[in-house]
Amino acid sequence: MNVDDLPVRVIAAKRDGGKLSTAQIEGFVRGLVHAEGTGGWADSQVAALAMAIVLRGMDETETVALTRAMTHSGEVLRWAAANLHGPILDKHSTGGVGDKLSLMLAPIVAACGGVVPMISGRGLGHTGGTLDKLEALPGYGVTPPREVLLSTLRSTGCAIVSAGPTLAPADRRLYAIRDITATVDSVPLITASILSKKLAAGLQGLVLDVKVGSGAVMQHLPAARSLADSLVQVARGAGLPARALITDMNEVLGRSAGNALEVDEALRYLRGDEREPRQHALTLALAGHLLQLGGLAETPEAGAAMATQVLHSGTAAERFAQMVAALGGPHDVLADAQLPVAPVIKPVCAAHGGWLQQWDVRALGWAVVALGGGRVRPGDVVDPRVGLAQVVARGACVQAGEPLAFVHAADEAGAEAAVAAVLAAVQLGEVAPAVLPLVAEVVNA
Repeated sequence: MNVDDLPVRVIAAKRDGGKLSTAQIEGFVRGLVHAEGTGGWADSQVAALAMAIVLRGMDETETVALTRAMTHSGEVLRWAAANLHGPILDKHSTGGVGDKLSLMLAPIVAACGGVVPMISGRGLGHTGGTLDKLEALPGYGVTPPREVLLSTLRSTGCAIVSAGPTLAPADRRLYAIRDITATVDSVPLITASILSKKLAAGLQGLVLDVKVGSGAVMQHLPAARSLADSLVQVARGAGLPARALITDMNEVLGRSAGNALEVDEALRYLRGDEREPRQHALTLALAGHLLQLGGLAETPEAGAAMATQVLHSGTAAERFAQMVAALGGPHDVLADAQLPVAPVIKPVCAAHGGWLQQWDVRALGWAVVALGGGRVRPGDVVDPRVGLAQVVARGACVQAGEPLAFVHAADEAGAEAAVAAVLAAVQLGEVAPAVLPLVAEVVNA
């Protein structure tokens, strides 16, 4: 090994603002995959380099090299011989609070003729994870054998699963370390993490939902635009058609945050029981762009109309139910999801009346984590029951004593702490706040 490729030299080079070579980056990725003592990097070294990247950044050449190395750290899926009918499509969100759109979008796109092998992740920092949500369904298997994955895709057109042990294994370790070392907020690390899994999944089209606002990783538009540009450019450079929508995360998406609560809301959405307008509009927008990108619709507007049709007909809901059953979940999830329920439910009542000016959405996300709905350390067990429900939308006018949200907790102490956290996260005022655009920008290569 070249002396400059030693972990301590690589860390020092980035700490001092240097540009890492492709060889150094590839060595780091090998160090993520191999065990310590056999060429692997220690967790402390991985964390140190991640922090150096957060503070010093990476240019596009370094980001491309990191993405490619992580993509090829394991298996790259090929679908040509799998007898799948339709373009291989996927969507990814950069993470928000209450973002359950993957649960609705995958079956919608499948019902419109796409094939969606959605490789999803777990909660990261204050944001929820799609896999944690789905595991609230008893029996749902996020790591199915290859033959089960293929049969599910053939029969339902969608399967929301984890990357598995062979797909981008370098990202799995780095992702877990970033989650607990305050190294989530980095454009190159986010880009490489997202795209390494998506490229390894053999996609033909990808739509990215890049969140911006108080509940997003990127809280300001210039940072979100930088991430969207990075994702689209690196994806296109790797031969993957991609588009990014920069969308608002200044309030909870939908009305709930917490794993079982979000699955329940997604089921109500698919059945047509309740479709919160803002969540519904974003679901249709993302579906429309993805269907157009995959060649299934001429325009995003035509794609949104197709999505509306399969929702109204119930076809999308049926696809979701079939997917859940095929992957080991409840046999008829639309009728009986068997979701766990928290033993303690408390309202968070407004101290005084007024217009809901703003939420500190990140604080709401951390409140869910503190309840047990996320992880503080790797290996922490997530409590699927806990979270926030019936969260009042930004811009609503509330009266004194009116519930702003309902806390679902495992015990009284946790509930009281969460009530205090939610009250500290809300700002009420005498005038209605300005309406924020749901989709700020659409970014193409």
